Amino acid sequence: MEDHKIVQRNIALQREWYGEPLGDRVRRLVVAFDISQAFLAEVLGISAPMLSQVMSGRRAKIGNPVVLAKMIMLERKVLVPAVAAGDRKAMQEALEDVRDSRPTVGRDSIPVGAVADDQGVLVALRDIGEDEDLTEAAKLLDDDFPALADLLRRAAKSS
Repeated sequence: MEDHKIVQRNIALQREWYGEPLGDRVRRLVVAFDISQAFLAEVLGISAPMLSQVMSGRRAKIGNPVVLAKMIMLERKVLVPAVAAGDRKAMQEALEDVRDSRPTVGRDSIPVGAVADDQGVLVALRDIGEDEDLTEAAKLLDDDFPALADLLRRAAKSS
């Protein structure tokens, strides 16, 4: 298969697996945090050449789930108000937090680090459900999804 066809196939696979090409996701992070692609690679824990290959479609996937979890954490940290406003200190803290994190990936874990503590997430949950509804939903999720149940309980308590 010629290179162009391989790249197109890999980008199609990325859309299927990740919702969109990884190059688009990575470019948004580079712009949002005003950092180089090489520095982003360091934060994510991946080599710069590997990140470049994933971005260009020469590779289809990120093989290490921890790297993907860190990328998701960083994408969510873009939503923190101070980061979204371009506060340099907040941006640096977010990058350091993700770089130093050791997220786990499993069926009961959400790889978002401390973002679940962010008031924006809790406020959004309170906007869509009353305290009783959030508590009842938490009970339903307890056995199979304890991390989500805990998040719903915290949203109910903080209103």
